[in-house]
Amino acid sequence: MTAAMGSPYAQREIKNKKRDVFEDILEERRQSSDLRYAMKCYSPVIYRNLVPCKPSVLKTMVLHSDQLQYVIKQISLESGETCDVIQDQAAEILDEMGQNLNLAAIRMFALTLSKIFKTLFQKVCVNEEGIQRLAQAIHEHPVVLLPSHRSYIDFLMMSYVLYTYDLALPVIAAGMDFMSMKIVGELLRMSGAFFMRRTFRGNKLYWAVFAEYVKTMLRNGYAPVEFFVEGQRSRTCKTINPKFGLLSVIMEPFFKGEVFDTYLVPISISYERVLEESLYAYELLGVPKPKESTSGLLKARKILSENFGSIHVFFGKPMSLRSLASGKLNRSQYNLIPRYLSQKPSEDIQRFISDVAYKVELHQIANMVLSPGALIAAILLQNFPSLSYNVLVDKTMWLKELTEAFGGYLEWPDNMSASKVVRSSLDLHSNITKLIDGEVFLFDNNTNGVLTEELVFSRGVSVLMCAAYRNQMVNIYARPALVVLAMKMAQSSKSEDVYKMFDFLRNLFSKEFIFFPGFEKKDFEEGCFLLSKCDVIQGNPHEMVLMEKGSSTTVFLLKMFHPFFEGYQLAFRHLVEDMTRKWTEKQYISTVRSFVTQCIIDGTTTCYEALSSDIQKNALASFVHLGLLKVNKLEGQITFTVNETNIEDFAGKLGLQVPTKKLPVARL
Repeated sequence: MTAAMGSPYAQREIKNKKRDVFEDILEERRQSSDLRYAMKCYSPVIYRNLVPCKPSVLKTMVLHSDQLQYVIKQISLESGETCDVIQDQAAEILDEMGQNLNLAAIRMFALTLSKIFKTLFQKVCVNEEGIQRLAQAIHEHPVVLLPSHRSYIDFLMMSYVLYTYDLALPVIAAGMDFMSMKIVGELLRMSGAFFMRRTFRGNKLYWAVFAEYVKTMLRNGYAPVEFFVEGQRSRTCKTINPKFGLLSVIMEPFFKGEVFDTYLVPISISYERVLEESLYAYELLGVPKPKESTSGLLKARKILSENFGSIHVFFGKPMSLRSLASGKLNRSQYNLIPRYLSQKPSEDIQRFISDVAYKVELHQIANMVLSPGALIAAILLQNFPSLSYNVLVDKTMWLKELTEAFGGYLEWPDNMSASKVVRSSLDLHSNITKLIDGEVFLFDNNTNGVLTEELVFSRGVSVLMCAAYRNQMVNIYARPALVVLAMKMAQSSKSEDVYKMFDFLRNLFSKEFIFFPGFEKKDFEEGCFLLSKCDVIQGNPHEMVLMEKGSSTTVFLLKMFHPFFEGYQLAFRHLVEDMTRKWTEKQYISTVRSFVTQCIIDGTTTCYEALSSDIQKNALASFVHLGLLKVNKLEGQITFTVNETNIEDFAGKLGLQVPTKKLPVARL
């Protein structure tokens, strides 16, 4: 099955490959009337020249569909309620959920967003080739837009871009949080948002209504469907492992032959500076997320006085579901029973859905546009609390060359000196970094030798904000970095031993970075290829050796990924301190954060990133996956206990001694 998807790295091949040309769509907005823009003649390209139906008609189609009527009858038989009562419940769900696209609301949003974006951002750059490809795709087949998700701005930006280019506005899957916002919720609904509950497991009617609503919109092609395959905003700016539920829903019409084809469009939205950067850092440190509200939105207007740099929106090549499945997927199971009957997808279908999801995310990653700030963040995190400005400039230029050699997509101002580029980026991120007397500081190191919990928290905020920008590039480096780390940790320099350790590390960090399922060997080979190209390793089928010439790259890669590695070591140490204890996820996260805080105060670690709930949750999931932890389900509560039989082996692989009360952290 994995071979069916083709190489997931096809978009990241050589350093100087041709890139799509970007157009700054704010440039024209700065030179002409926003009102004229909002009131322009809007005649979008639509699917096969269909006339869009009214939202009320769409709801009627859903309510009277064979699929939903069958589910209503089944629920009636199970519950004893009449079909009419359940039908009314379904109608209420649709009213709560449904979008209400309205041109007047769209024009108002166009006017408002135009003014806001010109204030917040220097540029909003869009690849023109991608827009042309999308216009053609919308005309031919139903289209699903799959953007990366780093900010609330994402879905607003998508609609703004499509309106600018006279393309059909999407209907967007949005969380119920937005619906509770007075006025704003209804405005979003009239701009194409349809609302879904965060969880509706076990609610058979809600799932049936939701699934049929999405499929009806897709089958009839009245508008592109948009959702985030990650399922939520990434608080770390790393790509989150995909969710499959909504993706399986939008694929079902193709599996059942209700549509000839469906186009999936991976979209990469890259921020030079993210609006929610400080909120994310606080959330990762355990501060509850503020509830979405209209009053909160109004209070946030103070950010309009700040500069958030540039945004790049890259529309990838539409992926034909028919082409992806051609000759590789047997859809006959859907021909054996009536279409209105739901059925659990076969293992092949589930694997196909998973492969497509990962392929989408790898395309998103490959087309992310990196800013100089991402390079600077990576360097500062390896040299905190401070670094000479001149050294920072030199290291940034060195890292620029390495990133391009590894296939990174960099936006670098050619008309500015390196020093000015770095200074401009530091100014943009002046809330994180400080330039004082030729020295760049990530945080104040003047503590009089005393560290407190409050100071650790404050520094943690600065480190996690900075790490979010470094994280924009970690997937570019993940494979070569894990090869280098494996060479350092393997029992010998034999290629076979290095690969075994690489495979362990790849599994260990499968929640941190995006790896295509079943491509372990290809990941290893790609990492080795990139390292060989940059003179970091020399090897043959039997042995691998690190070269002195590439020592700078080796050190950089080890330091870049050390926070993840040490974060997992610290999580392991904490879990095995009391091997008889049962942990809930909430208890584990709270206590491991306190444990790491104390380690920082004691001076046994400087890994502030280990305070992040993201690393803690990923480590927990990884330990379960690899058999270190056992999952216990009792009376609806999930707890975790340590699998003592695996401790010694696991400790050895993590570079730790057999656990005792004071287990040392291994340094790379």
